[in-house]
Amino acid sequence: MTPAINTAKNAKIAYTVHRYDHDPSRESYGLEAADKLGVSEKRVFKTLVVKMENKELVVGIVPVSSKLNMKLIAKVLGFKKATMAEASAVERSSGYVLGGVSPLGQKKTLKTIVDSSALELPTIFVSAGRRGLEIELKPEDLLSLVKGTQAKISI
Repeated sequence: MTPAINTAKNAKIAYTVHRYDHDPSRESYGLEAADKLGVSEKRVFKTLVVKMENKELVVGIVPVSSKLNMKLIAKVLGFKKATMAEASAVERSSGYVLGGVSPLGQKKTLKTIVDSSALELPTIFVSAGRRGLEIELKPEDLLSLVKGTQAKISI
């Protein structure tokens, strides 16, 4: 069990854990998950940590078929600029390794913005805290568990 799975289990929400054999040569963990699980890239979401201009870390969750728009996520939070956080800061803050960063069960609670496209789907997949491990849940449950907000943050 990972902290992500424990978070969902303790909240008593409906979820399904999906495992697949991770191929270390694949460049995109999220696209690999969609491919190996046989689901649309629009249903698999990646967890990205960005740094605002005031140095605050924030989580953006977007489909693997899209890119996180830095201007949009900054604007949602009242800033002008955001940049990708350094890998070491992401791992230290979340407690997960890159490629396995889950929005659930992070060591530090960060503001979280989920792309609004998630709410158009019955369920979505996010990392369950390890490469080769995904958790499928309702987008509304994800928003509730991370105390997040939804906004258009992808392109």
